[in-house]
Amino acid sequence: MSKKIEIKKTKFNGIDQNPSLLGFGCMRFPTLTKDKPDIDEVLAQKMIDYAYDHGVTYFDTAYPYHNGLSELFIGKALKKYPRASFNLASKMPSWLIKSKEDAEKYFYEQLGKCQVDYFDYYLCHALSKEQFKPYLLPGVMDFLYQMKKEGKIRHLGFSFHDTPEVLDEIIHTFKWDFVQLQINYLDWEFINAKKMYEIVENYGVPCIVMEPVRGGALANLCDESQQIFKKAKPEKSIASWAIRYAASLPNVLTVLSGMSNMEQTIDNVDTLTDYKPVNDADQKVIDHALAVFLESQTIPCTTCGYCMPCPYGVNIPQNFTVFNQFSISKWKDRFIREYEQTLNDSNAELCVSCGLCLELCPQHIEIPDRMSDIRNLIVDLKNK
Repeated sequence: MSKKIEIKKTKFNGIDQNPSLLGFGCMRFPTLTKDKPDIDEVLAQKMIDYAYDHGVTYFDTAYPYHNGLSELFIGKALKKYPRASFNLASKMPSWLIKSKEDAEKYFYEQLGKCQVDYFDYYLCHALSKEQFKPYLLPGVMDFLYQMKKEGKIRHLGFSFHDTPEVLDEIIHTFKWDFVQLQINYLDWEFINAKKMYEIVENYGVPCIVMEPVRGGALANLCDESQQIFKKAKPEKSIASWAIRYAASLPNVLTVLSGMSNMEQTIDNVDTLTDYKPVNDADQKVIDHALAVFLESQTIPCTTCGYCMPCPYGVNIPQNFTVFNQFSISKWKDRFIREYEQTLNDSNAELCVSCGLCLELCPQHIEIPDRMSDIRNLIVDLKNK
């Protein structure tokens, strides 16, 4: 018999199930061709079967995944298993909800596509300050609460992409059973995931983790960082460190991983089978590898301000901050917007390479050269 994942038995408020600590994210199934959403159903079924056979019981899909094909596939893939043996999660497409009638329409459509009578976990998808507005429309949340009362939703929550302040507002507006957050050892500080995790914990509901490997970025670090991990645990994958980090947080119910091939599925299952939480020694390894990665990807500006004021009006620390955020996040549109709008009268375009700042920088950054790099990057990104 296959060895089962050790399920965390912590009792969470309002949760009457113990889903597997590893959740199967259904957003990145293998596809038949690189540029189309059509799922390679033969391979994806083998991945689902392997995960299920090894104790994975939580499967997370959503209305837009694979252009709507994910819900259809997961409905077929799980049909052969007893309904009570797995937990299925899906999400209401917030951006399509203009009325209570829309909420009803999409919810019942999703039940049909997934071939189930109820969702174990149902989420208001990708909430932000703007995306929360549909749930303030008359009757929308009343409908979701009615579905919960009828047993068509067992647990109601939301996934979130915004600031801690917005999260605090949303979580206290309605009654929720859980919240899904982007948490990983990079975003713990980078997007203040720590603060958001604490808000959810203080509210008294469990957290489901999405993007523990940050879309694969934390499985493909710079060579120096990867060597740090490999020296500490040669037999473990780089991705496994990120999965374990998220799973070690005490208020985490499930860690979702969007697996796209069998190798990832086997590795993730292995990582959380009889797994041991990250200890102090492990955390030091993670901190060291992350510091090296950040140094390799960013300009080592501490925003001390010794280089200011620039006689030509360049806000040197802020330019470096905006650049560093892009280097880590790769959010192209945000980078261009902040460079052109937030820094519109103080960006790198104003640098004339006078060199006055070079003598003032305690980090010995080649500031004029880096300003030139930023200007060139903006041009390159806008031409793509």
